[in-house]
Amino acid sequence: MRVVVAGGAGFLGSHLCDALLERGDAVVCVDNYVTGSPDNVAHLVGRPGFELTKQDITESFVVEGDVDAVMNLASPASPKDYYELPIETLDVGSIGTRNLLELARVNDARFFMASTSEVYGDPAVHPQTEDYWGNVNPIGKRSMYDEAKRFSEALTFAYHRKHDVAIRVVRIFNTYGPRMQPDDGRVVSNFITQALRGEPLTIYGDGQQTRSFCYVADEIRGFLALLDSDETGPINIGNPGEFTMLELAELVTELTGNDAGIVFEPLPSDDPKQRKPDISQAAEKLGWEPSIELREGLTRTIEFFRTALAL
Repeated sequence: MRVVVAGGAGFLGSHLCDALLERGDAVVCVDNYVTGSPDNVAHLVGRPGFELTKQDITESFVVEGDVDAVMNLASPASPKDYYELPIETLDVGSIGTRNLLELARVNDARFFMASTSEVYGDPAVHPQTEDYWGNVNPIGKRSMYDEAKRFSEALTFAYHRKHDVAIRVVRIFNTYGPRMQPDDGRVVSNFITQALRGEPLTIYGDGQQTRSFCYVADEIRGFLALLDSDETGPINIGNPGEFTMLELAELVTELTGNDAGIVFEPLPSDDPKQRKPDISQAAEKLGWEPSIELREGLTRTIEFFRTALAL
């Protein structure tokens, strides 16, 4: 296939480009580098089948030639980024998603929408299943990201029903691994960066809130399994292993040898207390489940950060 990957120079997008090329697909990588970086795909430039285009998907654009699939991973995805770019985040989830859906429609291509577990908000159902409608504050401090993704899902299904666009919707749970930005504000990158610098690890709240962490290679396998299937979704792709922030901090401390301890700060508003995917649908319909345990994934990620930070 020839696949357009929007947000292809980001953390997840760049790994997706790698995987698509590795299996023989051609890739058109589209990114405006607001949160992504050309460094993430520099190793692919000049490789047969890879095209890199700097483009803002909220503006009109054309992809010349055949397009078999459009994969939308374009959006600020860390709190630090979407707090700084609230309007841009909403624009990319609405205008940008529609532009990509139009590209898929006119090419009779599959459309893959990278949504998020944030559509579940601070969930009253645990673990989260795809039929749960969520508990989201539509005007809260995080709403620019939550509502952008919820709107993207609604728009994607509208194109499916109105224009018969073949869609695939994935709900991503916390994902980590090489090529994360050291300063992106996500808990894994925060902890590792602080630990490697010999600083105390910052925990917000009492540290009992939970997250489920999926290593990037597992996540990308799930993406491709969904893309190649006949399922529309939404389907949760994430690791159901659940850890408190204290447990994560203790593991990062052990793996890095940091002895600076932990400091506690107030919990941000609307921060979910629990996060754990029910992956029954992914297992049943896609034959997918994660294989990389947190300890192994963190070890790989820490080695990447050591090099990136030159520590």
